[in-house]
Amino acid sequence: MSAGLDDTSVQAGGRPFDGGCTACPRLADYLADARRRYPDYHARPVPAFGDPAARLLIVGLAPGYHGANATGRPFTGDHAGILLYRTLFEAGLASKPESVAADDDLRLLGCRITNAVRCVPPANKPSGAEVRTCNPYLVHDLGRLQPDDVVLALGRVAHEAVVRAERARQKDLPFGHGRTHRLPSGLQLVDTYHCSRYNTQTRRLTPGMFRAVFDTATALLGWQ
Repeated sequence: MSAGLDDTSVQAGGRPFDGGCTACPRLADYLADARRRYPDYHARPVPAFGDPAARLLIVGLAPGYHGANATGRPFTGDHAGILLYRTLFEAGLASKPESVAADDDLRLLGCRITNAVRCVPPANKPSGAEVRTCNPYLVHDLGRLQPDDVVLALGRVAHEAVVRAERARQKDLPFGHGRTHRLPSGLQLVDTYHCSRYNTQTRRLTPGMFRAVFDTATALLGWQ
């Protein structure tokens, strides 16, 4: 793993975030249309957000159209962010329980949030090729961590993107809510169902279940 917090230090295969990336034609066209429809929206690739010295990296799927795609901050302004930021606050990992805009004064403490895909995809469904194209940015994010730090994957797509970034075999590290895995780099991976509106409204994921996963992650870090 890469040591230190310099954004120019890159794990093999990684690439620092590029806010002007247009490598995926479908996503670039979708963003261009969003800028025309909503001139005040961020409508560009969304950078990671949080503590530069984070020991916990939270990986989501992709920006929401009227959420991070609008605000420029992961999980800010959409339904999934309601549960995520409230849980972070309850776990002592955020300074406030709600994130409403990228320029509010909310701070993350010891953690950082990123996405498997940095651009909003149509119907919230990136293609496999788009996940693979964006993977070097995730490799770079993982390279900022140290062995024994923790990665929390929100959903199967995020889990599989992390496993890909680690150059591990998916069959050796199967996704499952509440599961933990030791990655080849020494990082610890914790899985949870995504905190999407569908999962929370159907009770596939309850606030208690979500908080329990964060309790697992912080315990692995020795923060309890």
